[in-house]
Amino acid sequence: MKKIIALFLFIFLGINQVNAISARNIIVMDLDTNRVLYQKDINDPHLIASITKIMTAIVALELADLEEEVTATKTVLQAFGSAIYVEVGETLKLKDLLYGLMLRSGNDAALMIAEYVGTSVDNFVKLMNSKAQEIGMKNTNFINPHGLEDKKGNGNTSTAYDMAILTSYAMKNDNFREIFSTKNYTCQSSTKSYSWTNKNKLLTSYEYTTGGKTGFTEKARRTLVSTASKDNKNIVVVSLNDPDDWADHKTLYNQIFENYEKKLIIAKDNFTVENENYYKTKLYLKEDISILLTKEEEKNINLDINLKKIPNPKNGECVGQVAIKLNDNVLKTANIYIEKQAEETKPKSLWQKILGWFKHD
Repeated sequence: MKKIIALFLFIFLGINQVNAISARNIIVMDLDTNRVLYQKDINDPHLIASITKIMTAIVALELADLEEEVTATKTVLQAFGSAIYVEVGETLKLKDLLYGLMLRSGNDAALMIAEYVGTSVDNFVKLMNSKAQEIGMKNTNFINPHGLEDKKGNGNTSTAYDMAILTSYAMKNDNFREIFSTKNYTCQSSTKSYSWTNKNKLLTSYEYTTGGKTGFTEKARRTLVSTASKDNKNIVVVSLNDPDDWADHKTLYNQIFENYEKKLIIAKDNFTVENENYYKTKLYLKEDISILLTKEEEKNINLDINLKKIPNPKNGECVGQVAIKLNDNVLKTANIYIEKQAEETKPKSLWQKILGWFKHD
């Protein structure tokens, strides 16, 4: 199996470029299908440093109102490393703290958010781990909301794959996408004004970048999550322990954008099932199905349609699924729905009309 993967990577990127990727662990994933397009030790757990804050942000966004005001307690004094320098007693909107968290990697902002949203930092960490399990992050463990290691050297651990899954999930949240992509932000607290520039250099050096989060500790080394889009190709790259992360992310984006195209596989308004004689009415999908594919892969796409025989289904009821497969691998599934024609009503007789008049008197 390893030989097959190695051969694929040789063909896809070219041996020189594969060897040039300096990350210990790295993944390229299609944000629309969660299909892995390139990988290197993607299920190997590693310290993740401040890319932790992607989880901190999405948990807060799902559980609290952006306009709520948060006052700093003495908990912020526990913060060290990167910070937005909030003082005890200072009040900021949760929205502003999230921008400080993501743009400047504020560890004090992380503690404020965790304490406020979770009622305590420890409770918030439980929420982080619960969310990780919910969305399929099987090799992840959080012990804090910021990503620093403790005095014993223990820290948050995850994998390139899990962090890509997390980012794919978070990018479906409108507020997260807005924060993730912001280059500069200014705000006013109860005592002073702030002005922040995003630490993610790709936002200004690579035109297709749509967001990202940096991370670094002496033990974890450089970690980076970034997203980019071009011609409706929406990609996330996650690298762990990568001394040349900016260049590696650009290289992989360029290779994906050059070698893959977004292909319409099923048009929702033109969906038919050949030889279908059970329902004898219109079946449809709720959205078009498009997949990122190379020219070679296009030749090996097939559909697997599975219809359930439901007696007297309701209009709009799900009656089956279609799976889009590349050889034997399922890339995406979609529900199939039924559209039943409205039953024709017979015109009322004169006697029925007369009875109707009396009923309305």
